[in-house]
Amino acid sequence: MSGRIKLGKSRDSRTRGKAKIQDTQAELHLQQALKQAGDFTRYLLAKGYSSSTIKRFIKDSGYFLAWAEKENVPVENASYSDVLHFIQGKRDRVKQRTLGAQVNSLKHYFDFLAATAEMAENPASQIQIRGIKRRTLYDILKKSELEGLYQNFEVPKDTDPNKNQNWFKKASLGAKRNKVVVGLMVYQGLTVYELATLKQEDIRLREGKIFVAGSRRSEQRMLNLEAHQILDLMEYTMQVREEIVKLKKDNGHSGSLLISTGAGRHFNNTMQDIMRKLRRQNSKVTSAKQIRASVITHWLKLYNLRQVQYMAGHRYVSSTEAYLVNDLDDLQEDVNKFHPIG
Repeated sequence: MSGRIKLGKSRDSRTRGKAKIQDTQAELHLQQALKQAGDFTRYLLAKGYSSSTIKRFIKDSGYFLAWAEKENVPVENASYSDVLHFIQGKRDRVKQRTLGAQVNSLKHYFDFLAATAEMAENPASQIQIRGIKRRTLYDILKKSELEGLYQNFEVPKDTDPNKNQNWFKKASLGAKRNKVVVGLMVYQGLTVYELATLKQEDIRLREGKIFVAGSRRSEQRMLNLEAHQILDLMEYTMQVREEIVKLKKDNGHSGSLLISTGAGRHFNNTMQDIMRKLRRQNSKVTSAKQIRASVITHWLKLYNLRQVQYMAGHRYVSSTEAYLVNDLDDLQEDVNKFHPIG
């Protein structure tokens, strides 16, 4: 042994001082990150997202934050190029759909930063991941076929010889309600969920409009009613609905506009009955989603993209753009022009 004694680092050494500073900086960084995560969560909750969706958005955003720290990119100054660089680094490791979901999460995170004035604009707003099947291609019903579903929907007549029978009265009330439902699907493109959650006060007969409340999947909107709808809606709201309430002997489902004539309260049972009748009326009808897709596709021929986005209640214009693939008229013209048969 040489007799040398190795001394430990003193409490005041520069190494210990540097470690202390790094620990403090790391703690502050963690506190700031936790606070921002809490603010982001509150922002998403206010937008109406579910807890599982919020967790996914935060987790996906965390991947970008970790990448930004590693690349020494200040998040508040992140650019379109930075986001592309982040995406390109993941292309070989994750599926296109997963990558698309992460980009969607980033869009929400950057929207949050812009809303809290930490960022001027969303650098991911124009980014779309290609190669993802975004929406089913529906067999689009013609406008005349859509209107036929409403105009030809059968309602028992008061001249029917069975009009005094109890079963006839119940069937007649249900049919009048169902015709109102079909009208709201055909002319306003409402979803099954939106139909089920409509309130009495949402119908504005004097204004000729209907208010559709927003949800975690859609935006609220005010839509015009067709003139021939108003008469059916007036009869339903002022007479038919009240008779159904009396028939059921309940409180009117706490203000719900469309109520069942049966013992149950599930609107899905009513929709199943309506769809069965519509399929018998027109064999091309497959689902309520197909009817909505047909309505939106025809709107796109009449109005600009932003107008249709509002009317459909879509949160993002990309959701509206997805319906453009359903319009095959122009595509068929191109096929006939460049690949003529015979």
